[in-house]
Parts: sequence; C-alpha cells; structure tokens
Amino acid sequence: MAASISPLRSSYRICNSLSFHHYRAKLRMHRKCESQRRHLHASVTRHAAVVVSGTEMARQIHREIQREVEELVTGGNMRPHLGVVLVGDDPASRTYVRNKTRAASILGRKGISSDTVVKPASVSQDELLELIDKMNRDWKVSGLLVQLPLPGHITERAVCNAIAPEKDVDGFHIVNIGKLCLGQTSMVPATPAAVWEIIRRTGIETVGKNVLVAGRSKNVGLPIAMLLHTDRNHQRPGGDATVTIAHRCTPREQLKELTRLADIVIAAAGVPGLITVDMVKEGAAVIDVGINRVQDRTTGKLRLVGDVDFEGVKEKAGFITPVPGGVGPMTVAMLMKNTVAAARYALTH
Repeated sequence: MAASISPLRSSYRICNSLSFHHYRAKLRMHRKCESQRRHLHASVTRHAAVVVSGTEMARQIHREIQREVEELVTGGNMRPHLGVVLVGDDPASRTYVRNKTRAASILGRKGISSDTVVKPASVSQDELLELIDKMNRDWKVSGLLVQLPLPGHITERAVCNAIAPEKDVDGFHIVNIGKLCLGQTSMVPATPAAVWEIIRRTGIETVGKNVLVAGRSKNVGLPIAMLLHTDRNHQRPGGDATVTIAHRCTPREQLKELTRLADIVIAAAGVPGLITVDMVKEGAAVIDVGINRVQDRTTGKLRLVGDVDFEGVKEKAGFITPVPGGVGPMTVAMLMKNTVAAARYALTH
C-alpha cells in the first residue's frame, strides 16, 4: 500500500497548497481508477474455452488408420475385420452398433471391414458363448465386440471374459483391465482411450495436475482414472496426475469443492448438467463423456446433452468438449484403432 501512494505523498509535499481533503479525494479516485483498470484488464484477457472438436480429431485418426492398413495390405496381409454381436432390439444399442460399423465402412477399401451378427433377446447365455468361441477361432475376425448392455438373464462379465483378450477391442476382458491397472500394454476401452487421446493431442498437461473424474463405472470412469494416474515411465505410459474419483454417493457440496481444485474435470456420471460454471476452476480442461437424451422444452423433441452445462462452463474453462461431437466420435475412432492393433497382434503371435 505504501508503495502505491508514495507518488501522491510526494506530490502533496511539493504542492502544499492542496488541502488534506483534496488529497484524500485524489487518493480515492486513484484507487477507483486502479480497480477499474485491473477489472478491465481481466475482462479483456479472459477468453472463452477452446472447443475441442472430437469430430475433426476422429477424421485425423481415420486417415492415420487408412495409412496403417495400407501398410498391412502392401505387406501381403488381409484387411482388419471387426466382428460385432448385437443381442436384442434396444434402440440405443442399435444406434451404437450402426455408428461403429459405419465408421468402418467410411474407411472403405482403404480401411476396415465389418459385419454384425444379430441375435434375439431370448438367446441363451450358452448359445451366445458358443458364438463368441466360434468367432474367437475364426482367423478372419481381427477384433470382436459384444454390444452392451445385455438382457438380464445373461451375465455380462461371463460374456466379456469369453472374448479372447487379443481380440477384445472393447477392452473389457479381465486380463485387459488388469493390465491397464498395472500400466502394461493392453487393449484400452475405447471411451477412456478417446479421453486420453483428446488430452494428448490437445497438449493438455497432466503431470502433477489435479484431475477429478465424476463417475466410477468399470468401463469408463475407472479406466480413465487408471490412464491418468499411472506412471508415464511404465510400459503403457500414464498421465502422472493426482486423480480423485467422485460418484453418485459424493455429496454435491463436496463434489463442488473437488471440481474447483481440478485442473482437469472429466464428467462421466450420466447426469445431465451435473457440472456447472460455479464448479469449475478458471482455465480448467473439461471433458464431457456424458450422453443423455433429454426433452427439449421448446420443441418437445429429444436431444443429446452431456454431463456439463456447456454454454455456462465454456466461458470459464480453458478447453471443453461438446456433446454431441466430442468424445463420441473419438470413441468410435479408438475402436477402429484397437481393431488394427488386434490385426497386428495376430500377425506376430
């Protein structure tokens, strides 16, 4: 304080004709102008978040996959083939499968082939396991996935563990999850791999940073946390971040405290608008994994939204992914990368 008013004091001594009240008025004006200047500077230098387009990033990955597949084919090898099993007629599952097979078809003659085996919801677990075993032994099938969720009479864990780990492009086999947690090379689940790739390609720093993962699902939240907290010097390099996992039992106020400390917030709880602007640290990276269908108040139609209040948070965050067009397209792209990795593995084993 003394340093900031000393020029005024000097002026006061030189111009001793100024009254004390006049001096105090000038001091108040000086402070007011300084406060306004600082506020103006902050408002001018603050920018809206960089919106990370998962769609554009996925296109880049598709081009990389095409080049990689061409190398395989030039070497006299067959193109990678993705086998998909769809059980029942769940609309969301059909949409997910359609997106995956469409991505393979977009790659066209330069990319990955695929086919989908559809089974009725009444299929028995034994019959489904027999189909998986047959596809495991089919050398033409590079990668294999069974779309989840499954009907209630089928044990999902038994199905995930029935897929050969080296063909498990979803990364859900117990061996792949175990290797992931140990920082070893493995098939990484596509959505966590998408989040990791977005962070890596965007240049978001993770080493020593605070990360809050909202969501603890075994297929998304947990693998994301493993990728970010493990050692970057391991066989499968991690992010060396300090990771906290929140979930549905975390009190709202505690969640807010945790997100305010986070340099990176990953929202994967499946709760529309869970993360709001008051919960985000200035300049934080916010990655929205949520895919929620809500009714539009104006049109009455269903629309997709994430777990983040996008319009509010983008004014405060440093980076943010949209929904749709963020993690979703990247998830499909990483599934294609896993399929190519499976094809390469088959050539050496």
